[in-house]
Amino acid sequence: MAKIILFNKPYGVLSQFTDDRGRPTLADHIKRKGFYAAGRLDFDSEGLLLLTDDGALQHQISHPRQKLPKTYWVQVEGSVDDEALNALRRGVSLKDGLTAPAKARRLAEPRVWPRVPPVRARKSVPTSWLELTIREGRNRQVRRMTAAVGFPTLRLIRMAIGNWQLGALAPGEQRLEEVFVAPGVTSAPARRPQRPRHRR
Repeated sequence: MAKIILFNKPYGVLSQFTDDRGRPTLADHIKRKGFYAAGRLDFDSEGLLLLTDDGALQHQISHPRQKLPKTYWVQVEGSVDDEALNALRRGVSLKDGLTAPAKARRLAEPRVWPRVPPVRARKSVPTSWLELTIREGRNRQVRRMTAAVGFPTLRLIRMAIGNWQLGALAPGEQRLEEVFVAPGVTSAPARRPQRPRHRR
């Protein structure tokens, strides 16, 4: 049996255990030895990060060829219209090529934890939320996709990777699970993420 840690990575924490610039890292939160991040989450993004003690499972989760769906809740600047949603669903042209079609829908403002530091939103410009599911792993892809359709990302929370969900984990919290790893078997497609039990 392999072990996997589901970790709610806070804003401003690196998805690695060391940093020569003294920034917060996984070492400040993950004290169990022998676990390594399966994939990454940007410094300025929040939410689900998976760590495992099993090299085969780490490869299955993180390798681009596996194309595990990753679901994000995205706060963007502006009121998202149907044209932008349809563009995301078709695929967006970025500098490194056309993205694969994404699942995209409007999301009522979710009850999530306050971000520290708070999002700097302009009072004169409304914000809205999207749920976006992609199967690629390009650098800062979600942020580039929303910007390309005219709605810059203000806040990004990853809610699910495959069938692993953030659930009720608060920032900095973690949950340990045991999983059976069979050769060539990857996790099942994601279900719609459960809403975390946090309020602003």
